[in-house]
Amino acid sequence: LQGANTTMGLDDDFKTAADEATKLPSKPSDADMLVLYGLFKQANVGDCNTSKPGFLDMKGRAKWDAWKKLEGKGQDDAKRDYISKVEELKSA
Repeated sequence: LQGANTTMGLDDDFKTAADEATKLPSKPSDADMLVLYGLFKQANVGDCNTSKPGFLDMKGRAKWDAWKKLEGKGQDDAKRDYISKVEELKSA
């Protein structure tokens, strides 16, 4: 994907990276999965717009926290960071 922004738009690169994220050679760590989740949500939705899940929903809270900490990051920046993270995981 490096340099692909000149021939394809950022949205196309992001969609490609999102597809590649589901086909990584090895399963990413939980921490990396949370980074991808937060960036994906920020790229598609923008700032977190849901209430924090209940105390017993630990997985939901972790995902919410991963998204919430990106508050204020622009959607295009989140797409670029997501693409970079997928590239990093592909070469890991």
